[in-house]
Amino acid sequence: MIYKIRLILDTKEDVFRDIVIGFNDNLEDLHNTITNAFGFEGNEMAAFYLTDNDWNQGEEIPLFDMEDTGGAMSMQNFKIKDVLPDVESKLIYVYDFFSMWTFYVELMAIEENTSQFELPSLLFSVGSVPEVAPEKEFKSESLDDGYDDFDNYDDFDFDDMIN
Repeated sequence: MIYKIRLILDTKEDVFRDIVIGFNDNLEDLHNTITNAFGFEGNEMAAFYLTDNDWNQGEEIPLFDMEDTGGAMSMQNFKIKDVLPDVESKLIYVYDFFSMWTFYVELMAIEENTSQFELPSLLFSVGSVPEVAPEKEFKSESLDDGYDDFDNYDDFDFDDMIN
């Protein structure tokens, strides 16, 4: 079986690629296919994130196992079919944590016929990748704790918090 996957780069302009890959391949294979499809060198750190249908970011699956215990949490140990089990299943992919190239990954179709494609393959390409990654704006939720009204930490009386 093969998976047809749409990869959408998070930019203002439309930049996406449709690829086909074996459903039994692992996430490291998908990572390599994404970097090739978008013209990246592939030598930066990256991670996939599980997500729901509203693209809310969940558990991270890094390129390499980052724990000393060998907990097997890496792209190499996850099959695509297990993290994208159904059509419209989604992942978020981040490449190069300094630049934060962010992609939306969605399974578009599952097909039986594998003979017409060399796997993996780029099927369709729209848009050009910008020279630099779009800036990401990370906002925290406003805390209604009364501490938003001071401009300088030196003016904050930490002793009042202890008493």
